[in-house]
Amino acid sequence: MNHQPSLAVESPPIYLVAAECDALFDLALSAERRHPHSAAMLLAELDRATVCDAPDLPDQTVVMNSRIEFVDEKSGARRMVELVYPGDADIAQGRVSILTPIGAGLIGMRAGHSISWPDRDGRERLLRIVSVTPISGT
Repeated sequence: MNHQPSLAVESPPIYLVAAECDALFDLALSAERRHPHSAAMLLAELDRATVCDAPDLPDQTVVMNSRIEFVDEKSGARRMVELVYPGDADIAQGRVSILTPIGAGLIGMRAGHSISWPDRDGRERLLRIVSVTPISGT
């Protein structure tokens, strides 16, 4: 089974800070047995990321504990979520785990960029990042 995102739309560049990339890599490896699909998707994204120092991270880049507004270009649905670690996830509160397809697809993206990415049901969605806001105090 192919766990990679569709190549119908070229994947945009993604950026991560080294310490966060290392933590996410460890998390994905530890989750491979419980969440093989999401872990594989996250590992693939981490693999293609440009790793940089925190001061060099481009503005409006999705990092952990940031609030992301995005649009599903197929349905027109607009959502606001916070990207969190699995223990802090609460979909009712808009807190999406990095170990979900949408979480793995959002990490490292920048406002204005789009990615074709599968949802939990395997349907491709074209997601466009509208804005990224760091959550203070995390």
